[in-house]
Formats: sequence, C-alpha cells, structure tokens
Amino acid sequence: MTAVLPRRTSAPFSRVLRVASALVEPAVFDFWATRVNPLWTWERPLARLRERRQASADAMTLVLQTNRHFAGVRPGQHVNLGVEVDGARLSRSYSPSAVAGDRIEITVREVAGGRVSRHLCRDARVGEVFDLGAAFGEMTLPPAVQGRWLFLAAGSGITPLMAMLRQLDAAGMAVQMDLVYWARTRAQVCFADELQALAARHAGFRLHLALTGQDDGRGGFAPRIGQTDLATLVPQLAQCQVYACGPHGFVEAARQALQARVARFEAEAFTPPQAQPGEAGTVQVTLSRSGRTLTVPRDRPLLQALEEQGLRPASGCRMGICNTCACGKREGITRDTQTNARSAEPDATVRICINAAASDLTLDL
Repeated sequence: MTAVLPRRTSAPFSRVLRVASALVEPAVFDFWATRVNPLWTWERPLARLRERRQASADAMTLVLQTNRHFAGVRPGQHVNLGVEVDGARLSRSYSPSAVAGDRIEITVREVAGGRVSRHLCRDARVGEVFDLGAAFGEMTLPPAVQGRWLFLAAGSGITPLMAMLRQLDAAGMAVQMDLVYWARTRAQVCFADELQALAARHAGFRLHLALTGQDDGRGGFAPRIGQTDLATLVPQLAQCQVYACGPHGFVEAARQALQARVARFEAEAFTPPQAQPGEAGTVQVTLSRSGRTLTVPRDRPLLQALEEQGLRPASGCRMGICNTCACGKREGITRDTQTNARSAEPDATVRICINAAASDLTLDL
C-alpha cells in the first residue's frame, strides 16, 4: 500500500553517464546535459512541470515529472521545491497531493505576499524545471492500515491527507474513514468533485465539509474545530486514529479537543505558532561567519527576523520538520516558539524557523 517513487535508469542515459564520468565535472555535465534533456543531471534531483489545473478558486495543482535522482516520497511526506523567482532561488516545502510513478502533484494555495506561491499559482509555465529535496516527515500511513480513522483538514492541510486518501482508494479503502474538511467557502474546497466521488464509491468513507464563511444550506455557518462536537459527528470517536493538518491554531485546537479521547493523534501545522505573550523587545544576534551583528525582535522566529533584514538563510518547511534551516548556536538563549521552552545549551544546533531569540545570540551563519 505504500507508494514510493522508484529510481529509474534508462539505457541511453546510463551510457552517457559512463562516458561523461571519465571526462567532465558534475557541474559541467549538468550544464550541457540539461540542454539535451532538462531532467538529465549528474546527481541533482529535478522535476519538470508537465501540467497545471485549477484545484479550487484559489489553489492550483501542478503535475511534476521527476528525474532518476529523486529517491521517492510517501503520501503524507513533504519535499522542498526550489523555485527561481525574479532571479532569486527560493525554496518552500510542499506535501504532494498525489504520488504516482515518476510523477508527483503539488497543490498550492496562493498566500498574500508569498513570492513562491504567487509564482507557482500564476506564472509557472509547462516545461519549467524545479529543484527537489529529499522527502521528509513521519505522518504517513502504516504498512497495514486497519481500524477506524479520522482525518481533520483545514485549508491547505488537505494536501497530505488527500495523498493518503488516494493511496487508500487505490487499495480499495478497506477501513472506516471520516474526513472533516474546513474551508471558508465551497469554492475554496480543493478536490471537491473527487472527494464526493470517493464518498459515493466507498461505503466506509464519509465526507464532512465544514464551511465557516458560507451558509451551509441549513441556515448557518459551520463551527470551527474548537466548537465542533466531533463525538456526535464521528461514530466511535474513541477508537479513531486521527491525523490533523492545517494552520497552527487549528492543529492546537484539534490536539486539545482530542488527544486524550482517541486511540491515536498525530498532527502537522503548516504555519508557525503565534508569539507567546510577553515576548517584547529586541536582542543582538551575531552571525559568526559573516561578522555581522543585527538587532532582531524577540517575538518572532529567527528565520523570519533575519529575512526581514534582507538575509536569505537556507530554509525549507518553515515548521521545524526538515532541518534545512538548522545551524549552530555558539552562545545565548533561544525560545522554541511551539512549546515556549528555553534552551541555554552552548554549541547546540537550533532550527531557526521555530526558534526565537530570548537573549543575545551568536549563530554560525
């Protein structure tokens, strides 16, 4: 039932690679080989845009063909996508909404002010090539899927859950599954027709659309997750294995409502948490490699604070999963924005996307 992309080696490409390995450097090989085929590289995982289609009123699905160096992704995992926007190379994390052979699909909702999401939703054209990072993330289906399941999605949080639903559909949906999917309006529901078809095809799959900004047809708006009586909505809630995905506030509300009431609870948030109360003021952050010292606010993650000053540290998921942004901290105190826990350990590794400065810091950047 687990879907993983295979590594592929075509005979013509293998012959070219054997000859090239004795003659050229990888960077030189990539330069010339990609002029023959945009996906031919020495070792860099790449993906080429093959198709675009509208997923909802404000989201676009991009169908990507991967090259032989991409080691694969399981439904529910994430990959970092490298995109060139206005001459700058930027990276963002996406969880594919479908995985099939050498093709993956990512479904992107345009974010206000988001350079990458705007490019992917509006400007990316068939044939464009993207860098791909290695897959990461642990919220995937087990090898043997059994029992009763409950998926909770809000907004773009539907994408990893959709990939797993497609995986279950391909295997015959041999479990009892409820999906509760929150969106503001019906036009913003991604995969609406496919989800309805899934519910019609499988008696064990029940779809619940919760529209918080539009009359639900019964004279009112759907309550948010914190006010939803899931025990009434979902049979045998205590037996459910629950996966929840959405903004940080949604995930935390789901956790508080369900964690002690269900058989299993796992969740991923695709937005950072709000700053904890009392985290006011600024501190000095010294970047040891560049020799710069910056004044940054204590109420936001270091990655965001550095980007606001024009820096572009390596980053990926921006939610503490992929470790792309991890760097050394020589001294100082950091605050985990997800738990509010402080760490004064010297010579530690810190993920700057989910840690803020609680004191003056020295970072290996």
